[in-house]
Amino acid sequence: MASRLLWASRAASYLRISVSHRGFASVIKDLKYAESHEWVKVDGNTATVGITDHAQDHLGDVVYVELPEVGATVNQGSGFGAVESVKATSDVYSPVSGNVVEVNEELSNSPGLVNSSPYEKGWIMKVEIKDASELETLKNSDDYAKFCEEEDAKH
Repeated sequence: MASRLLWASRAASYLRISVSHRGFASVIKDLKYAESHEWVKVDGNTATVGITDHAQDHLGDVVYVELPEVGATVNQGSGFGAVESVKATSDVYSPVSGNVVEVNEELSNSPGLVNSSPYEKGWIMKVEIKDASELETLKNSDDYAKFCEEEDAKH
Protein backbone atom coordinates (compact mmCIF):
# COMPACT_ATOMS: atom_id res chain seq x y z
CA MET A 1 0.00 0.00 0.00
CA ALA A 2 2.76 2.44 0.95
CA SER A 3 4.59 1.82 -2.31
CA ARG A 4 1.37 2.51 -4.25
CA LEU A 5 0.91 5.80 -2.40
CA LEU A 6 4.51 6.75 -3.08
CA TRP A 7 4.05 5.91 -6.76
CA ALA A 8 0.82 7.96 -6.88
CA SER A 9 2.48 10.99 -5.31
CA ARG A 10 5.43 10.67 -7.70
CA ALA A 11 3.02 10.40 -10.63
CA ALA A 12 1.07 13.42 -9.40
CA SER A 13 4.19 15.55 -9.02
CA TYR A 14 5.41 14.39 -12.43
CA LEU A 15 2.07 15.30 -14.01
CA ARG A 16 2.07 18.69 -12.34
CA ILE A 17 5.55 19.36 -13.68
CA SER A 18 4.64 18.28 -17.20
CA VAL A 19 1.46 20.38 -17.25
CA SER A 20 3.11 23.53 -15.95
CA HIS A 21 6.12 22.87 -18.18
CA ARG A 22 3.88 23.14 -21.25
CA GLY A 23 2.66 26.47 -19.97
CA PHE A 24 -0.99 26.03 -20.86
CA ALA A 25 -4.09 24.02 -20.13
CA SER A 26 -4.59 20.30 -20.64
CA VAL A 27 -5.31 18.59 -23.94
CA ILE A 28 -6.88 15.12 -24.05
CA LYS A 29 -5.30 12.62 -26.47
CA ASP A 30 -8.32 10.88 -28.04
CA LEU A 31 -10.30 14.00 -28.89
CA LYS A 32 -10.39 16.12 -32.04
CA TYR A 33 -10.06 19.91 -31.82
CA ALA A 34 -11.23 22.92 -33.81
CA GLU A 35 -9.10 26.07 -34.12
CA SER A 36 -12.02 27.92 -32.49
CA HIS A 37 -11.25 25.89 -29.30
CA GLU A 38 -14.03 23.32 -29.27
CA TRP A 39 -13.37 19.63 -28.70
CA VAL A 40 -15.15 16.60 -30.16
CA LYS A 41 -15.38 13.11 -28.72
CA VAL A 42 -16.65 10.66 -31.33
CA ASP A 43 -18.68 7.63 -30.29
CA GLY A 44 -20.04 5.80 -33.33
CA ASN A 45 -21.91 8.48 -35.31
CA THR A 46 -22.44 10.74 -32.30
CA ALA A 47 -20.10 13.59 -31.41
CA THR A 48 -19.98 15.10 -27.93
CA VAL A 49 -18.90 18.75 -28.13
CA GLY A 50 -17.56 21.19 -25.55
CA ILE A 51 -15.05 23.99 -25.22
CA THR A 52 -11.44 23.16 -24.43
CA ASP A 53 -9.59 23.68 -21.19
CA HIS A 54 -7.55 26.32 -23.03
CA ALA A 55 -10.72 28.22 -23.97
CA GLN A 56 -12.27 28.12 -20.49
CA ASP A 57 -8.94 29.22 -19.02
CA HIS A 58 -8.91 32.30 -21.26
CA LEU A 59 -12.57 33.06 -20.61
CA GLY A 60 -12.36 32.95 -16.84
CA ASP A 61 -15.34 32.06 -14.63
CA VAL A 62 -18.27 30.95 -16.78
CA VAL A 63 -21.59 32.35 -15.55
CA TYR A 64 -23.95 31.31 -18.36
CA VAL A 65 -24.03 28.82 -21.24
CA GLU A 66 -26.44 29.35 -24.12
CA LEU A 67 -27.43 25.85 -25.27
CA PRO A 68 -28.76 24.93 -28.72
CA GLU A 69 -32.19 23.34 -29.10
CA VAL A 70 -32.45 19.56 -29.32
CA GLY A 71 -33.35 18.81 -32.95
CA ALA A 72 -31.54 21.88 -34.28
CA THR A 73 -29.23 21.44 -37.26
CA VAL A 74 -25.66 22.65 -36.78
CA ASN A 75 -23.02 23.16 -39.45
CA GLN A 76 -19.28 22.79 -39.15
CA GLY A 77 -17.74 26.17 -38.37
CA SER A 78 -21.07 27.86 -37.59
CA GLY A 79 -22.07 29.25 -34.22
CA PHE A 80 -24.63 27.28 -32.19
CA GLY A 81 -24.52 28.98 -28.79
CA ALA A 82 -22.42 31.09 -26.48
CA VAL A 83 -20.47 30.91 -23.27
CA GLU A 84 -20.65 33.97 -21.04
CA SER A 85 -17.95 34.58 -18.46
CA VAL A 86 -17.17 37.38 -16.04
CA LYS A 87 -14.76 38.72 -18.71
CA ALA A 88 -16.60 38.27 -22.02
CA THR A 89 -19.22 36.45 -24.06
CA SER A 90 -17.81 34.07 -26.60
CA ASP A 91 -19.64 32.33 -29.44
CA VAL A 92 -19.29 28.57 -29.62
CA TYR A 93 -18.85 26.99 -33.06
CA SER A 94 -19.78 23.47 -34.09
CA PRO A 95 -16.80 21.37 -35.12
CA VAL A 96 -19.12 19.01 -37.05
CA SER A 97 -22.35 19.20 -39.05
CA GLY A 98 -25.44 17.30 -37.98
CA ASN A 99 -28.49 17.30 -35.74
CA VAL A 100 -28.39 18.10 -32.04
CA VAL A 101 -29.59 14.97 -30.21
CA GLU A 102 -28.88 16.05 -26.63
CA VAL A 103 -27.79 19.14 -24.68
CA ASN A 104 -26.21 19.29 -21.24
CA GLU A 105 -29.10 20.68 -19.19
CA GLU A 106 -26.86 20.56 -16.12
CA LEU A 107 -25.08 23.67 -17.44
CA SER A 108 -28.24 25.75 -16.93
CA ASN A 109 -27.85 25.39 -13.16
CA SER A 110 -24.08 24.87 -13.02
CA PRO A 111 -22.34 26.76 -15.86
CA GLY A 112 -19.09 26.55 -13.87
CA LEU A 113 -18.80 22.88 -14.92
CA VAL A 114 -17.31 24.26 -18.14
CA ASN A 115 -14.43 25.57 -15.98
CA SER A 116 -14.05 22.74 -13.50
CA SER A 117 -14.61 19.81 -15.88
CA PRO A 118 -14.41 20.98 -19.51
CA TYR A 119 -13.89 17.47 -20.93
CA GLU A 120 -16.25 15.47 -18.73
CA LYS A 121 -19.14 17.17 -16.95
CA GLY A 122 -18.88 20.46 -18.87
CA TRP A 123 -19.80 19.12 -22.33
CA ILE A 124 -22.34 21.28 -24.20
CA MET A 125 -24.11 19.18 -26.84
CA LYS A 126 -24.21 15.83 -28.61
CA VAL A 127 -24.60 15.81 -32.39
CA GLU A 128 -25.54 13.04 -34.78
CA ILE A 129 -22.72 13.39 -37.32
CA LYS A 130 -23.88 14.02 -40.88
CA ASP A 131 -20.50 13.77 -42.63
CA ALA A 132 -17.71 11.87 -40.84
CA SER A 133 -15.10 13.17 -43.30
CA GLU A 134 -15.38 16.58 -41.58
CA LEU A 135 -13.53 15.06 -38.63
CA GLU A 136 -10.41 14.86 -40.82
CA THR A 137 -10.30 18.68 -40.95
CA LEU A 138 -9.96 18.90 -37.15
CA LYS A 139 -6.69 18.86 -35.22
CA ASN A 140 -5.37 15.98 -33.14
CA SER A 141 -4.17 16.68 -29.59
CA ASP A 142 -0.54 17.34 -30.57
CA ASP A 143 -1.45 19.76 -33.36
CA TYR A 144 -3.95 21.54 -31.13
CA ALA A 145 -1.40 21.88 -28.31
CA LYS A 146 1.09 23.40 -30.75
CA PHE A 147 -1.63 25.71 -32.13
CA CYS A 148 -2.43 26.96 -28.60
CA GLU A 149 1.23 27.59 -27.81
CA GLU A 150 1.67 29.59 -31.02
CA GLU A 151 -1.55 31.54 -30.41
CA ASP A 152 -0.53 32.37 -26.83
CA ALA A 153 2.92 33.48 -28.00
CA LYS A 154 1.27 36.09 -30.28
CA HIS A 155 -0.66 37.71 -27.41
